[in-house]
Amino acid sequence: MHWIDWVIVALPLLIVFFIGWKTQRYVTGVSDFLTAGRVAGRYVVSVASGEAAMGLVSLVAIFEMYYNSGFAFQFWNGISAPIGLFLGLTGYCIYRFRETRAMTMGQFFEMRYSRKFRIFAAILQSTSGVVNYAIFPAVSARFIIYYCNLPHYFDFLGMTWATFHAVMLLFLGVAVLIVTRGGQITVMVCDCVQGLLNYPLMAIVVIAILFRFSWFDEMAPTLLDREVGKSMLNPFDVQKLRTFNLFYVMVGIISNVFNRMAWSGTQGYNTAALNAHEQKMGQVLGTWRTAFNIMLYPLLAIAAYTLWHNANFAERRGLVRQELAQTAIEELATEYAGTVAIRATANNPSSLEKLRQSSPQQAAVLEQLRNGKVTYPAPLLEAAGTDIDALHALRRKGLIDWDMHGLNLEQVEERIELLKAEDPALHKKTMTIHNQMRVPLTLRFMLPIGVTGVLCAIAIFLMISTDTTYLHSWGSIIIQDVVLPLRGRPFTPRQQLLLLRISITAVAVFAFVFSSIFAQVDFIMMFFSITGAIWLGGAGSCIVFGLYWKRGTAAGAWSSLIAGSSIATTGFVVQHSWVGHIYPWLQRHNLLEAVSNFFATASAPFEPFIIWRVNEMSFPMNSQEIYFLALIVSISLYVVVSLLTCKEAFNMDRMLHRGKYHVEGKELAKTRWNFSKMLGINENYTRGDRILAWSVFIWSFVFRFCIVFVGFIIWNLISPWPKHWWANWFWIDYIYVMGLNATITVFWFGICGTRDLIRMFKRLDARIENADVLDDGRVEGHVSAADLALVAKVEDGKIDASEADPK
Repeated sequence: MHWIDWVIVALPLLIVFFIGWKTQRYVTGVSDFLTAGRVAGRYVVSVASGEAAMGLVSLVAIFEMYYNSGFAFQFWNGISAPIGLFLGLTGYCIYRFRETRAMTMGQFFEMRYSRKFRIFAAILQSTSGVVNYAIFPAVSARFIIYYCNLPHYFDFLGMTWATFHAVMLLFLGVAVLIVTRGGQITVMVCDCVQGLLNYPLMAIVVIAILFRFSWFDEMAPTLLDREVGKSMLNPFDVQKLRTFNLFYVMVGIISNVFNRMAWSGTQGYNTAALNAHEQKMGQVLGTWRTAFNIMLYPLLAIAAYTLWHNANFAERRGLVRQELAQTAIEELATEYAGTVAIRATANNPSSLEKLRQSSPQQAAVLEQLRNGKVTYPAPLLEAAGTDIDALHALRRKGLIDWDMHGLNLEQVEERIELLKAEDPALHKKTMTIHNQMRVPLTLRFMLPIGVTGVLCAIAIFLMISTDTTYLHSWGSIIIQDVVLPLRGRPFTPRQQLLLLRISITAVAVFAFVFSSIFAQVDFIMMFFSITGAIWLGGAGSCIVFGLYWKRGTAAGAWSSLIAGSSIATTGFVVQHSWVGHIYPWLQRHNLLEAVSNFFATASAPFEPFIIWRVNEMSFPMNSQEIYFLALIVSISLYVVVSLLTCKEAFNMDRMLHRGKYHVEGKELAKTRWNFSKMLGINENYTRGDRILAWSVFIWSFVFRFCIVFVGFIIWNLISPWPKHWWANWFWIDYIYVMGLNATITVFWFGICGTRDLIRMFKRLDARIENADVLDDGRVEGHVSAADLALVAKVEDGKIDASEADPK
């Protein structure tokens, strides 16, 4: 990148780090570190949680999804509009969870079920979460390397270092520093500031893309040029899409209902609001917050797709293809070095003789490469004694060169193809990196100086925000929901904060090691599905039924969680063992035909949306299908087992701090059903809140669902649109409609978010000396330790409900 780009990257980062650093003084106890003292307003919660949830790895995943499938299949997400509207406006799950005053999901599980279940769930949850998170540093580091055109290796202190490891170490170190200094307070403030800065930065990139490409002359014709059944624009022509298709959308909708709040990667935000109403309104605001995300991320992927497939960009496409192929295979040069065109650059016999005397191992490697001779993995690694350090040493001495840029595109792609026969697993890893980094590298060839730096700043913001939030969440869960309940007695606040910081650092170390050695060989979204399903496969029913069904039992929760995680874990292992072990074993034992017939027969009723075919490169079921199976089995088991084992209804009022157990905010009175109540409107709503709720209803239900989704379906059933009409519609929707939405929210959230941030600092100043040391996550007899005195007084009849509210 140009020096101007680096300046643009550095300035906003310095602003964020300075503000974040100044907030650490507010951490006086465990509740501050875990929940930011529960003093955040709705705009801080909305902006910060939105920034944290959308990481750089998610951006790359979106690139993969839209590059492969386009806009069309996402049209069917419109069916979720009324569902999402109901969930958001009513505060489904989030409102009740905030009422419990639990700081983690595990604390809620102990309040609702048992301490043993809390510990088991936390172990499962943290394992799933940490493994899921552990590829974030790898994907993010590659984005920075490919987008910024950094070399894969550099020499320092007489040694060769991998840039990949250096970038991961740098940004993980920054994230650990931010989290351990100020906990959720610093994380939330940094995320909020980054989110506010990102709005105008995103606008700059969107404008640059629209000036660079013509939608009607370049983008739309390219998107329309697809085979029948795989349209990127026409939602009625997507029957042959395999991975990202209608089934993928359906599972996502079901998951949004049953796994609401189940994923705890951003759990610190679930309890950070001033009260349950502010928590709910922060979620409602999310409908308006995401306009620029909806515009920018698909637009970047489609722009890259246009450059790769439109004849107007043939010359530039050739440059991008060659650099991408070269860079992807060079990254693996030290792992399987002989596959790359490693050539001897010094053929002088005397040099070789000196090398034999000083380092026979290096001499053996060099002899394999003399006179431009190319060798491949087995002989080279055998000659090198599998010691890659010898190759690095030869390169530092200038005796060999593994730079791929001396080869033309055909030669590079030939070498990648050779990998398929020699080492299928390595070929799959190479192509995964190639496909993941296709859009990031292409963007460098598309954007002008200045805008390149703006997008880099956005990417780094996304990376840091998610790293800090996930490190905080998974590190906290390990201490709060495993160590604390196992210990059985409280830590001092100082001890507990130290353990939390150690755990967070340990998660970062694991992520660094895992990212360094793990070969991720599937779409990122599919990896998220299968690793997340280890927890989400059974957790959702435990949470939803635990919050809403008084007859749900611990036995039902145990059976649900064990079954869901077992199915997902088995699927994960089978997927990653298929190419190297399972498929060859089936082949040796003549079982391929029987297994193929089984899968083909099982999927036949659901084709073309589910197609299970046995092949040597991948397991027939994709991750989303395995996740769906786990979800259905776990929900069924929870209901059946609970009905069989329930002997006494659970005291929901005590857990939710309702009625005589009420402790904060305004107690909700029971009212008759009306339309406003369906929208979640109650006596806590101000006039502004009501306007916000109705605006979300009009946007989500009236416009997005009734007019766009239902209206377009009816229209096309009567008179199908020509293909180019869909191109026109997506241009109107993603540019004009979302553009107007985004323009308004830039100023709206910028002003209100800044105001809310200032108010939050004032509340933090007021509570520095008033932290409750009992509010540390412990539970006794299904009651939070911080509420034990209140519950005892209420249940002994010593105070009435009005006296229970300290406010």
